[in-house]
Amino acid sequence: MEQCASVEREVDKVLQKFLTYGQHCEQSLEELLHYVGQLRAELANAALQGTPLSATLSLVMSQCCRKIKDTVQKLASDHKDIHSSVSRVGKAIDRVSLRASLGWGWGCPGASVSGSVGGGKVSVSSMDAESRSPVSCPRQNFDSEICGVVSDAVWDSREKQQQILQMAIVEHLYQQGMLSVAEELCQESTLNVDLDFKQPFLELNRILEALHEQDLGPALEWAISHRQRLLELNSSLEFKLHRLHFIRLLASGPEKQLEALSYARHFQPFARLHQREIQVMMGSLVYLRLGLEKSPYCHLLDNSHWAEICETFTRDACSLLGLSVESPLSVSFASGCVALPVLMNIKAVIEQRQCTGVWSHKDELPIEIELGMKCWYHSVFACPILRQQTSDSNPPIKLICGHVISRDALNKLINGGKLKCPYCPMEQNPADGKRIIF
Repeated sequence: MEQCASVEREVDKVLQKFLTYGQHCEQSLEELLHYVGQLRAELANAALQGTPLSATLSLVMSQCCRKIKDTVQKLASDHKDIHSSVSRVGKAIDRVSLRASLGWGWGCPGASVSGSVGGGKVSVSSMDAESRSPVSCPRQNFDSEICGVVSDAVWDSREKQQQILQMAIVEHLYQQGMLSVAEELCQESTLNVDLDFKQPFLELNRILEALHEQDLGPALEWAISHRQRLLELNSSLEFKLHRLHFIRLLASGPEKQLEALSYARHFQPFARLHQREIQVMMGSLVYLRLGLEKSPYCHLLDNSHWAEICETFTRDACSLLGLSVESPLSVSFASGCVALPVLMNIKAVIEQRQCTGVWSHKDELPIEIELGMKCWYHSVFACPILRQQTSDSNPPIKLICGHVISRDALNKLINGGKLKCPYCPMEQNPADGKRIIF
């Protein structure tokens, strides 16, 4: 939907530019025709009188010719701007087509999309380089095959590639609550999935299904049993569940007033952190007999609280169990939709210039691709000397002076057993450098 909205925005911009250009063009031409008409009348009048062409009239004619030329150039320049806007619409449509072709490509034999996102990196490969054909992947508005963007050397073997993709799909199905489909896929692909891997997903989906049916029991039981660990995460999940249960009692009317007052004792452990919210709920009891719907506390009955509690539970439970809120498959797919057009362009340039050695590393891309803040999961340090991202084999090193460079840069800067900082004149012993971890 976001991609379609992007196309719609670009189309609106083009239509607005067409409208503005048409109005400006019409006004400019009318002014020009009026000006030329006046000059023509003056020339006709001079010809009838038989007087020679005056210097003033000659100057006016020169100015008229210059004005016509400037107007035509300005209209042509504005027209070129519209061409660039139309081109952006085409690119936006291409991105939508890429999303559609990727979704279709999973069903094609010999084609798959797999990848991992770490600091915004994506990898996409084909399942079988030898089985590629013009119809192996559907192409809409693309000249290059998506399958050929990354070399098969990225994967250790075809079996490893299939296993990673199948595992990503199974995890996605478990996370979406499609348990029967996930089990069927495991059986058909002979994928062995541990019960310990399934259990967290089964439990989370059971609780979420209960929340969707407005049953707070399973969620409260889970939150109470994990209270200490939730407090360590600064989670307010248990308080929000108790608050929602209290609101349900209020919504039942005056006959539940005593039960609501009795249940309010559950708020005691949260009084220090949620004092204001507890005061609001206690104040709503005054209007219970008159009806909360017509009181200043009517916002407590808003159904959005149920959607909020589902989101809070999913986020905190996934954090507690070491799971990602979004499945790796959906994140990789969304990242691929952004990264693939750029990778296809850079691959075409590499092949055209015959510099295939530029892209030889398995664990990194030839250029940096901005995926947005949503795909930032951890800090990344790039060495300011070698312009390379640090890794476990080439970690960042902090010098005595406080500047940080990579270990490879440090080794290259050593001269006669001494190291001179590239940013300040301090000389130091290379052994004094300390590895840092972000």
